[in-house]
Amino acid sequence: MAVLALDAVDVAVARGRFTAVMGPSGSGKSTLMHCLAGLDSVSSGRVWLGDAEITGLGERELTRLRRDRVGFVFQSFNLLPTLSAAENITLPMDIAGRKPDGTWLDTVVDTLGLRDRLSHRPAQLSGGQQQRVACARAFASRPELIFADEPTGNLDSRSGLEVLRFLREAVDRLGQTVVMVTHDPGAASHSDLVLFLGDGRIVDQMPEPTADAVLERMKRFDVVRHG
Repeated sequence: MAVLALDAVDVAVARGRFTAVMGPSGSGKSTLMHCLAGLDSVSSGRVWLGDAEITGLGERELTRLRRDRVGFVFQSFNLLPTLSAAENITLPMDIAGRKPDGTWLDTVVDTLGLRDRLSHRPAQLSGGQQQRVACARAFASRPELIFADEPTGNLDSRSGLEVLRFLREAVDRLGQTVVMVTHDPGAASHSDLVLFLGDGRIVDQMPEPTADAVLERMKRFDVVRHG
């Protein structure tokens, strides 16, 4: 039996904005993000990144596109334990043979408050600091689009708030574009727009969200499921 993970989803992500994606477990949040990022292929429909249609690209072209134009922040930090924070941050560009933009890299490092942690290895950093290193790695190449999948899921509330404030500042001050999948109404309240998914469809959206308003909207999913 085929499972319809996404059902006729039509969505546009605005450049220079912070978009959050929410919905109950199994609603298609992560699948949507993976399809938009070219990590999963779609069985029908088309996905565009700027003026490039990515649905017809081969794996090598997709790999190059993800490396050069997209950044990722995941719930797990995915840092290499033998490398310093600075080396982890520039690793994708080092692999690609690209020299970092020193001015931009300094801006990202200082915005995230990592200047005095660059020589530390992951084991010498707190969870919040490791996630900030992961954020810096995602932003270091100045990609067109950043995908963040539950970026605060493994963090305490204070560290999580630091990461969310950086994502917000990256949009407002650095001009980045961020799409974040989250289950946390407080995290979603940092965004410009929340998209709500249910059963693979976008069922609602909320501009200028507040944590309370998002929580109330999420409660309606529980009513439908348990009603």
